Amino acid sequence: MSEGVPASTALARVTLVALVAVATLAFLWLIAPFSGAILWAVIAAVLFDPLNTRLLRGMPRRRGSAAVVTLLVIVMVVVVPAMLLAAALLREATAFYTRIRAGDIDLGHVFLETQEHLPGWARSWLADIGLGDMGGLRTKLGQGIANSFQMVAGQLLNIGQGTFAFFLALGVMLYLTFFLLRDGHALAARIERAIPLPPDQRVVLIAKFVAVIRATIKGSLIVAILQGTTGGLVFWALGIQGALLWGVAMGVFSLFPAIGTGLIWVPVTFYLLATDAIWQAVVLGACGFFIISSVDNVVRPILVGRDARMPDYVVLIATLGGFELMGFNGFVIGPVIAALFMAAWEISGSTQFAASDIPTTLSKRNDA
Repeated sequence: MSEGVPASTALARVTLVALVAVATLAFLWLIAPFSGAILWAVIAAVLFDPLNTRLLRGMPRRRGSAAVVTLLVIVMVVVVPAMLLAAALLREATAFYTRIRAGDIDLGHVFLETQEHLPGWARSWLADIGLGDMGGLRTKLGQGIANSFQMVAGQLLNIGQGTFAFFLALGVMLYLTFFLLRDGHALAARIERAIPLPPDQRVVLIAKFVAVIRATIKGSLIVAILQGTTGGLVFWALGIQGALLWGVAMGVFSLFPAIGTGLIWVPVTFYLLATDAIWQAVVLGACGFFIISSVDNVVRPILVGRDARMPDYVVLIATLGGFELMGFNGFVIGPVIAALFMAAWEISGSTQFAASDIPTTLSKRNDA
């Protein structure tokens, strides 16, 4: 029999690889309905792992108890406030929509008043796209508002009809978070050993990937909370109605680098100017430029450092792509995939072979 791998061994390897691939795809298909719950369980475990580690120092032989305490902290600090915020946001959005339907907020009239403060070239451009007359403006705004709130109403209806599914997913998320907190390090070690790479590359890949993922998640979520809270408080202090709604909107838009919270506070500043609320507009513009928009530049380097941070253009494209493909979960999955992409290519680029090794390798093969 010629040298090399026996046919039976090669067939066994191919069969094993095919079996692993089919089983993995089937398992991913099976857990797809709970992909969101799994994602947020992993995020919660990553973010609260330092707290769980600190608790383990005080109770080293009680990993389960430490995980339970950490899980209770997650429920009290994250889950309960998020549910209360969602309920308050729903009430405020409903009230805002009711005011628009009742005519208390005439967006078309406000837009025309704002248009008077614009330069001539801007007014000409608005006229060219059909927004120069009241009729066309009201029609376009009416269609846009109707479509937007129709979509929101549909989502709210789905939430109402899927209450049981929501709490089921929440239960799965908390249940999985407990085991990730308790056994996460052992599970990560097993996954690391299963990666078919040399040990040195495997260690570097896992370290780089974890660093970028933690930086992205921690930086994006905490900065979003801080910017949304700051913006909401500024709106509330200025007496702008719907401060909670606008604060949450700024928190969401802050996930998009370079675009960010300006999509909210800039139009509202022009609205205040158009309605002769001059000092409120000046204060909001100053706070938006110097405080709200500066939170990202000040806080993010403190939280994650600059070495582990991905470029803003990569985060923006990955976030937009993730949102387009996977909805709200894409805000996290998109940057995670981008982090894996960058980590893999960095490892690939750093893998170099000395020039002297090539002739040696070839000579050894020729001698064989």
